Amino acid sequence: MVSIPHQWIENGFGALTGFLSNVLPKHFLTSLLLNGVLAGLAGIVVFVPQIAFLFFFIAILEDTGYVTRVSFILDKLMRKIGLNGRSVIPLMGGVACAIPAIMSARTISNKKERLLTIMVTPLMTCSARIPVYILIISIIIPSETIGGIFNLQGLAMTGLYFIGIIVTILASLVFNQFIKTEERSSFIMDMPVYRMPRWRNIGLTILEKVKVFLFDAGKIIIAISIILWGLSSYGPTEKFAELQTSFKQGEIDNTQYSSLKLENSYAGMMGKTLEPIIEPLGFNWKMGIALVTSFAAREVFVGTMATIYSVEDEENTTSIREKMMNETNANGEKVYTFAVGFSLLMFYAFAMQCMSTLAVVYRETKSWKWPAIQLVYMTGIAYLFSFIAYQLLK
Repeated sequence: MVSIPHQWIENGFGALTGFLSNVLPKHFLTSLLLNGVLAGLAGIVVFVPQIAFLFFFIAILEDTGYVTRVSFILDKLMRKIGLNGRSVIPLMGGVACAIPAIMSARTISNKKERLLTIMVTPLMTCSARIPVYILIISIIIPSETIGGIFNLQGLAMTGLYFIGIIVTILASLVFNQFIKTEERSSFIMDMPVYRMPRWRNIGLTILEKVKVFLFDAGKIIIAISIILWGLSSYGPTEKFAELQTSFKQGEIDNTQYSSLKLENSYAGMMGKTLEPIIEPLGFNWKMGIALVTSFAAREVFVGTMATIYSVEDEENTTSIREKMMNETNANGEKVYTFAVGFSLLMFYAFAMQCMSTLAVVYRETKSWKWPAIQLVYMTGIAYLFSFIAYQLLK
Protein backbone atom coordinates (compact mmCIF):
# COMPACT_ATOMS: atom_id res chain seq x y z
CA MET A 1 0.00 0.00 0.00
CA VAL A 2 2.84 2.41 0.87
CA SER A 3 4.55 1.63 -2.45
CA ILE A 4 1.67 3.26 -4.38
CA PRO A 5 2.21 6.89 -3.21
CA HIS A 6 5.97 6.19 -3.32
CA GLN A 7 5.64 5.34 -7.03
CA TRP A 8 3.43 8.37 -7.68
CA ILE A 9 5.99 10.74 -6.16
CA GLU A 10 8.85 9.01 -7.97
CA ASN A 11 7.05 9.21 -11.34
CA GLY A 12 6.02 12.80 -10.63
CA PHE A 13 9.58 13.97 -10.08
CA GLY A 14 10.72 12.01 -13.14
CA ALA A 15 8.07 13.70 -15.28
CA LEU A 16 8.89 17.14 -13.85
CA THR A 17 12.60 16.65 -14.50
CA GLY A 18 11.91 15.52 -18.08
CA PHE A 19 9.59 18.47 -18.72
CA LEU A 20 12.01 21.07 -17.32
CA SER A 21 14.97 19.59 -19.20
CA ASN A 22 13.05 20.08 -22.47
CA VAL A 23 11.76 23.56 -21.63
CA LEU A 24 14.74 25.22 -19.97
CA PRO A 25 17.83 26.26 -21.95
CA LYS A 26 21.09 24.33 -21.77
CA HIS A 27 22.83 26.26 -19.01
CA PHE A 28 24.77 25.48 -15.86
CA LEU A 29 21.91 26.94 -13.79
CA THR A 30 19.54 24.44 -15.41
CA SER A 31 21.93 21.64 -14.52
CA LEU A 32 22.13 22.98 -10.95
CA LEU A 33 18.34 23.05 -10.68
CA LEU A 34 17.71 19.61 -12.21
CA ASN A 35 20.74 17.61 -11.07
CA GLY A 36 21.42 19.41 -7.81
CA VAL A 37 18.30 20.85 -6.18
CA LEU A 38 15.57 18.73 -7.79
CA ALA A 39 17.50 15.44 -7.61
CA GLY A 40 18.28 16.01 -3.93
CA LEU A 41 14.69 17.02 -3.16
CA ALA A 42 13.31 13.95 -4.92
CA GLY A 43 15.60 11.79 -2.85
CA ILE A 44 13.88 12.87 0.38
CA VAL A 45 10.23 13.62 -0.60
CA VAL A 46 9.75 10.17 -2.10
CA PHE A 47 10.05 8.57 1.35
CA VAL A 48 7.46 10.73 3.13
CA PRO A 49 4.72 8.02 2.98
CA GLN A 50 6.94 5.49 4.80
CA ILE A 51 7.96 8.06 7.40
CA ALA A 52 4.30 9.01 7.98
CA PHE A 53 3.35 5.37 8.57
CA LEU A 54 6.21 4.93 11.05
CA PHE A 55 5.13 7.92 13.14
CA PHE A 56 1.48 6.84 12.87
CA PHE A 57 2.17 3.58 14.71
CA ILE A 58 4.51 5.21 17.25
CA ALA A 59 1.89 7.89 18.00
CA ILE A 60 -0.78 5.22 18.62
CA LEU A 61 1.48 3.43 21.13
CA GLU A 62 2.19 6.67 22.98
CA ASP A 63 -1.39 7.99 22.96
CA THR A 64 -2.94 4.80 24.33
CA GLY A 65 -0.63 4.78 27.37
CA TYR A 66 1.01 1.57 26.21
CA VAL A 67 4.61 2.83 26.21
CA THR A 68 4.60 3.64 29.94
CA ARG A 69 3.29 0.19 30.81
CA VAL A 70 5.94 -1.44 28.63
CA SER A 71 8.58 0.48 30.61
CA PHE A 72 7.22 -0.96 33.85
CA ILE A 73 6.93 -4.51 32.51
CA LEU A 74 10.45 -4.53 31.06
CA ASP A 75 12.20 -2.97 34.07
CA LYS A 76 13.53 -6.27 35.48
CA LEU A 77 14.70 -7.45 32.06
CA MET A 78 16.40 -4.14 31.30
CA ARG A 79 18.35 -4.26 34.57
CA LYS A 80 20.08 -7.43 33.40
CA ILE A 81 21.78 -5.49 30.62
CA GLY A 82 22.61 -2.45 32.76
CA LEU A 83 19.54 -0.33 31.97
CA ASN A 84 16.20 0.22 33.70
CA GLY A 85 12.55 0.56 32.71
CA ARG A 86 12.89 4.26 31.94
CA SER A 87 15.43 3.37 29.23
CA VAL A 88 12.61 1.85 27.18
CA ILE A 89 11.20 5.28 26.29
CA PRO A 90 14.47 6.66 24.83
CA LEU A 91 15.10 3.36 23.02
CA MET A 92 11.63 3.37 21.48
CA GLY A 93 12.07 7.05 20.70
CA GLY A 94 15.30 6.11 18.93
CA VAL A 95 13.19 4.31 16.34
CA ALA A 96 11.93 7.74 15.30
CA CYS A 97 15.05 9.88 15.89
CA ALA A 98 18.04 9.43 18.19
CA ILE A 99 18.36 13.15 18.99
CA PRO A 100 15.15 13.69 21.04
CA ALA A 101 15.48 10.10 22.31
CA ILE A 102 18.88 10.86 23.84
CA MET A 103 17.55 14.08 25.35
CA SER A 104 14.65 12.14 26.93
CA ALA A 105 17.19 10.04 28.83
CA ARG A 106 17.39 12.97 31.28
CA THR A 107 14.52 11.34 33.17
CA ILE A 108 16.87 8.50 34.21
CA SER A 109 18.30 9.51 37.59
CA ASN A 110 21.02 6.85 37.75
CA LYS A 111 24.10 8.26 35.95
CA LYS A 112 25.38 4.88 34.73
CA GLU A 113 22.02 3.79 33.33
CA ARG A 114 21.54 7.18 31.70
CA LEU A 115 24.99 7.03 30.09
CA LEU A 116 24.42 3.45 28.89
CA THR A 117 21.10 4.50 27.36
CA ILE A 118 22.75 7.42 25.56
CA MET A 119 25.55 5.23 24.23
CA VAL A 120 23.34 2.52 22.71
CA THR A 121 20.23 4.44 21.59
CA PRO A 122 21.70 5.42 18.15
CA LEU A 123 21.90 1.70 17.30
CA MET A 124 18.11 1.54 17.16
CA THR A 125 16.76 1.77 13.61
CA CYS A 126 15.78 5.44 13.27
CA SER A 127 13.64 7.06 10.58
CA ALA A 128 16.76 8.47 8.87
CA ARG A 129 17.80 4.91 7.95
CA ILE A 130 14.47 4.15 6.28
CA PRO A 131 15.21 5.94 2.94
CA VAL A 132 18.51 4.03 2.66
CA TYR A 133 16.90 0.72 3.59
CA ILE A 134 13.98 1.14 1.19
CA LEU A 135 16.22 2.12 -1.72
CA ILE A 136 18.70 -0.75 -1.27
CA ILE A 137 16.07 -3.38 -0.43
CA SER A 138 14.06 -2.44 -3.54
CA ILE A 139 17.19 -3.00 -5.63
CA ILE A 140 18.44 -6.34 -4.26
CA ILE A 141 15.27 -8.09 -3.03
CA PRO A 142 12.34 -8.93 -5.32
CA SER A 143 8.84 -7.82 -4.36
CA GLU A 144 7.50 -11.35 -3.89
CA THR A 145 5.38 -12.97 -1.20
CA ILE A 146 5.88 -16.13 0.83
CA GLY A 147 2.72 -18.18 1.32
CA GLY A 148 0.71 -15.34 -0.19
CA ILE A 149 1.06 -13.32 3.05
CA PHE A 150 4.61 -12.19 3.82
CA ASN A 151 6.36 -9.85 1.42
CA LEU A 152 10.10 -10.50 1.06
CA GLN A 153 10.98 -6.81 1.09
CA GLY A 154 8.85 -6.27 4.20
CA LEU A 155 10.54 -9.21 5.93
CA ALA A 156 13.94 -7.75 5.08
CA MET A 157 12.97 -4.40 6.59
CA THR A 158 11.62 -6.10 9.73
CA GLY A 159 14.83 -8.12 10.00
CA LEU A 160 16.90 -4.93 9.99
CA TYR A 161 14.85 -3.59 12.91
CA PHE A 162 15.46 -6.80 14.87
CA ILE A 163 19.19 -6.69 14.07
CA GLY A 164 19.31 -3.16 15.49
CA ILE A 165 17.57 -4.29 18.70
CA ILE A 166 19.86 -7.31 19.15
CA VAL A 167 23.05 -5.30 18.66
CA THR A 168 21.72 -2.60 21.02
CA ILE A 169 21.29 -5.24 23.74
CA LEU A 170 24.76 -6.71 23.12
CA ALA A 171 26.38 -3.26 23.15
CA SER A 172 24.66 -2.46 26.46
CA LEU A 173 25.97 -5.71 27.96
CA VAL A 174 29.52 -4.82 26.92
CA PHE A 175 29.37 -1.23 28.18
CA ASN A 176 27.84 -2.48 31.43
CA GLN A 177 31.09 -4.32 32.13
CA PHE A 178 33.25 -1.21 31.73
CA ILE A 179 31.13 1.59 33.20
CA LYS A 180 30.97 1.21 36.97
CA THR A 181 29.05 3.11 39.65
CA GLU A 182 28.12 2.73 43.32
CA GLU A 183 24.86 4.58 42.82
CA ARG A 184 21.72 2.51 43.42
CA SER A 185 18.98 2.43 40.85
CA SER A 186 15.26 2.98 41.45
CA PHE A 187 12.19 2.95 39.21
CA ILE A 188 9.06 4.96 40.03
CA MET A 189 6.55 5.90 37.37
CA ASP A 190 2.90 7.05 37.30
CA MET A 191 0.66 4.84 35.20
CA PRO A 192 -1.61 6.71 32.79
CA VAL A 193 -5.11 5.40 32.14
CA TYR A 194 -5.76 3.21 29.13
CA ARG A 195 -7.66 5.14 26.49
CA MET A 196 -8.59 5.07 22.85
CA PRO A 197 -6.19 6.95 20.56
CA ARG A 198 -7.09 10.59 20.03
CA TRP A 199 -6.99 10.69 16.26
CA ARG A 200 -6.66 14.47 16.05
CA ASN A 201 -3.53 14.33 18.23
CA ILE A 202 -2.14 11.49 16.15
CA GLY A 203 -2.81 13.41 12.93
CA LEU A 204 -1.10 16.52 14.30
CA THR A 205 1.85 14.41 15.51
CA ILE A 206 2.29 12.84 12.08
CA LEU A 207 2.04 16.25 10.40
CA GLU A 208 4.60 17.77 12.77
CA LYS A 209 7.06 14.88 12.49
CA VAL A 210 6.83 14.73 8.70
CA LYS A 211 7.32 18.51 8.54
CA VAL A 212 10.41 18.25 10.75
CA PHE A 213 11.72 15.37 8.62
CA LEU A 214 11.13 17.30 5.39
CA PHE A 215 12.43 20.70 6.45
CA ASP A 216 15.25 19.73 8.83
CA ALA A 217 16.58 16.88 6.71
CA GLY A 218 15.56 18.64 3.50
CA LYS A 219 17.66 21.73 4.21
CA ILE A 220 20.74 19.57 4.83
CA ILE A 221 20.13 17.39 1.78
CA ILE A 222 19.53 20.28 -0.62
CA ALA A 223 22.59 22.16 0.70
CA ILE A 224 24.77 19.07 0.32
CA SER A 225 23.22 18.29 -3.09
CA ILE A 226 24.15 21.76 -4.35
CA ILE A 227 27.71 21.45 -3.02
CA LEU A 228 27.96 17.94 -4.43
CA TRP A 229 26.67 19.11 -7.81
CA GLY A 230 29.52 21.63 -7.89
CA LEU A 231 32.10 19.03 -6.86
CA SER A 232 30.70 16.55 -9.40
CA SER A 233 30.50 19.04 -12.27
CA TYR A 234 33.96 20.60 -11.98
CA GLY A 235 37.48 19.31 -11.59
CA PRO A 236 41.10 20.06 -12.52
CA THR A 237 41.03 22.40 -15.53
CA GLU A 238 43.65 20.50 -17.55
CA LYS A 239 41.88 17.13 -17.31
CA PHE A 240 38.46 18.61 -18.06
CA ALA A 241 39.91 20.43 -21.10
CA GLU A 242 41.29 17.12 -22.43
CA LEU A 243 37.91 15.42 -22.01
CA GLN A 244 36.11 18.28 -23.74
CA THR A 245 38.54 18.12 -26.67
CA SER A 246 38.04 14.35 -26.99
CA PHE A 247 34.27 14.83 -26.94
CA LYS A 248 34.32 17.58 -29.61
CA GLN A 249 36.56 15.46 -31.85
CA GLY A 250 34.15 12.53 -31.56
CA GLU A 251 36.58 10.24 -29.75
CA ILE A 252 34.02 9.68 -26.97
CA ASP A 253 30.23 9.92 -27.05
CA ASN A 254 28.01 11.96 -24.73
CA THR A 255 27.49 9.13 -22.22
CA GLN A 256 31.22 8.39 -21.98
CA TYR A 257 31.96 12.10 -21.65
CA SER A 258 29.53 12.53 -18.72
CA SER A 259 30.84 9.42 -16.98
CA LEU A 260 34.51 10.39 -17.37
CA LYS A 261 33.73 13.96 -16.35
CA LEU A 262 32.20 12.74 -13.09
CA GLU A 263 35.05 10.31 -12.45
CA ASN A 264 37.66 13.07 -12.88
CA SER A 265 35.73 15.72 -10.94
CA TYR A 266 36.61 16.81 -7.41
CA ALA A 267 33.89 14.51 -6.05
CA GLY A 268 35.27 11.64 -8.10
CA MET A 269 38.77 12.30 -6.78
CA MET A 270 37.41 12.23 -3.23
CA GLY A 271 35.68 8.90 -3.87
CA LYS A 272 38.77 7.42 -5.54
CA THR A 273 40.89 8.39 -2.52
CA LEU A 274 38.50 6.56 -0.19
CA GLU A 275 37.99 3.54 -2.48
CA PRO A 276 40.92 1.39 -1.23
CA ILE A 277 39.54 1.55 2.32
CA ILE A 278 35.98 0.59 1.37
CA GLU A 279 36.75 -1.84 -1.46
CA PRO A 280 36.82 -4.85 0.96
CA LEU A 281 33.19 -3.98 1.75
CA GLY A 282 32.23 -4.16 -1.93
CA PHE A 283 31.82 -0.39 -2.27
CA ASN A 284 33.06 1.65 -5.23
CA TRP A 285 34.12 5.29 -5.40
CA LYS A 286 30.57 6.54 -5.99
CA MET A 287 29.41 4.88 -2.78
CA GLY A 288 32.49 6.36 -1.10
CA ILE A 289 31.27 9.86 -1.95
CA ALA A 290 27.88 9.02 -0.43
CA LEU A 291 29.51 7.66 2.74
CA VAL A 292 31.32 10.96 3.25
CA THR A 293 28.36 13.25 2.55
CA SER A 294 25.90 11.11 4.56
CA PHE A 295 27.95 11.65 7.70
CA ALA A 296 25.89 14.83 8.01
CA ALA A 297 22.74 12.66 8.15
CA ARG A 298 22.10 9.10 6.98
CA GLU A 299 19.28 9.98 4.61
CA VAL A 300 21.71 12.20 2.64
CA PHE A 301 22.96 8.93 1.07
CA VAL A 302 19.89 8.81 -1.18
CA GLY A 303 20.15 12.46 -2.21
CA THR A 304 23.85 12.03 -2.91
CA MET A 305 23.32 9.01 -5.14
CA ALA A 306 20.51 10.85 -6.94
CA THR A 307 22.82 13.81 -7.62
CA ILE A 308 25.74 11.61 -8.72
CA TYR A 309 23.69 9.59 -11.18
CA SER A 310 21.90 12.70 -12.47
CA VAL A 311 25.20 14.45 -13.18
CA GLU A 312 26.61 11.31 -14.80
CA ASP A 313 23.65 10.89 -17.15
CA GLU A 314 21.73 14.15 -17.49
CA GLU A 315 19.56 12.91 -20.38
CA ASN A 316 18.24 9.89 -18.46
CA THR A 317 15.22 10.94 -16.37
CA THR A 318 14.48 7.50 -14.89
CA SER A 319 14.40 7.14 -11.11
CA ILE A 320 17.54 6.78 -9.02
CA ARG A 321 16.48 3.22 -8.15
CA GLU A 322 16.30 2.20 -11.82
CA LYS A 323 19.64 3.84 -12.59
CA MET A 324 21.32 1.98 -9.73
CA MET A 325 19.66 -1.32 -10.66
CA ASN A 326 20.88 -1.03 -14.26
CA GLU A 327 24.44 0.07 -13.51
CA THR A 328 27.15 -2.36 -14.54
CA ASN A 329 30.90 -2.40 -14.00
CA ALA A 330 33.66 -2.82 -16.60
CA ASN A 331 33.12 -6.58 -17.04
CA GLY A 332 29.37 -6.18 -17.53
CA GLU A 333 28.29 -7.44 -14.10
CA LYS A 334 25.70 -5.62 -12.01
CA VAL A 335 27.25 -3.18 -9.52
CA TYR A 336 24.49 -3.57 -6.94
CA THR A 337 24.53 -7.31 -6.37
CA PHE A 338 22.92 -8.90 -3.33
CA ALA A 339 26.33 -9.01 -1.59
CA VAL A 340 27.01 -5.29 -2.19
CA GLY A 341 23.47 -4.28 -1.23
CA PHE A 342 23.46 -6.33 1.97
CA SER A 343 26.89 -4.94 2.85
CA LEU A 344 25.50 -1.40 2.46
CA LEU A 345 22.53 -2.26 4.65
CA MET A 346 24.83 -3.58 7.38
CA PHE A 347 26.99 -0.47 7.24
CA TYR A 348 24.07 1.94 7.57
CA ALA A 349 22.45 -0.23 10.24
CA PHE A 350 25.31 0.46 12.65
CA ALA A 351 27.47 3.39 11.49
CA MET A 352 27.24 6.70 13.34
CA GLN A 353 26.30 8.72 10.25
CA CYS A 354 24.81 11.70 12.09
CA MET A 355 26.75 14.75 13.22
CA SER A 356 23.73 16.12 15.09
CA THR A 357 23.54 13.02 17.29
CA LEU A 358 27.20 13.36 18.25
CA ALA A 359 26.62 17.02 19.11
CA VAL A 360 23.66 16.11 21.35
CA VAL A 361 25.66 13.36 23.08
CA TYR A 362 28.37 15.92 23.82
CA ARG A 363 25.79 18.34 25.21
CA GLU A 364 24.19 15.68 27.39
CA THR A 365 27.45 14.18 28.74
CA LYS A 366 29.45 17.47 28.90
CA SER A 367 32.44 15.65 27.40
CA TRP A 368 33.85 14.81 23.96
CA LYS A 369 35.04 11.47 25.33
CA TRP A 370 31.68 9.70 24.97
CA PRO A 371 30.75 10.91 21.47
CA ALA A 372 34.28 9.97 20.34
CA ILE A 373 33.88 6.46 21.80
CA GLN A 374 30.43 6.25 20.20
CA LEU A 375 31.78 7.26 16.79
CA VAL A 376 34.65 4.75 16.95
CA TYR A 377 32.72 1.75 18.23
CA MET A 378 29.72 2.22 15.91
CA THR A 379 31.92 2.76 12.84
CA GLY A 380 33.97 -0.29 13.85
CA ILE A 381 30.87 -2.47 14.20
CA ALA A 382 29.54 -1.18 10.88
CA TYR A 383 32.78 -1.91 9.05
CA LEU A 384 33.09 -5.39 10.60
CA PHE A 385 29.49 -6.46 9.83
CA SER A 386 29.69 -4.99 6.34
CA PHE A 387 33.03 -6.73 5.66
CA ILE A 388 31.74 -10.11 6.87
CA ALA A 389 28.49 -9.76 4.89
CA TYR A 390 30.25 -8.94 1.62
CA GLN A 391 33.01 -11.54 1.95
CA LEU A 392 30.51 -14.31 2.74
CA LEU A 393 27.98 -13.42 0.05
CA LYS A 394 30.10 -12.32 -2.91
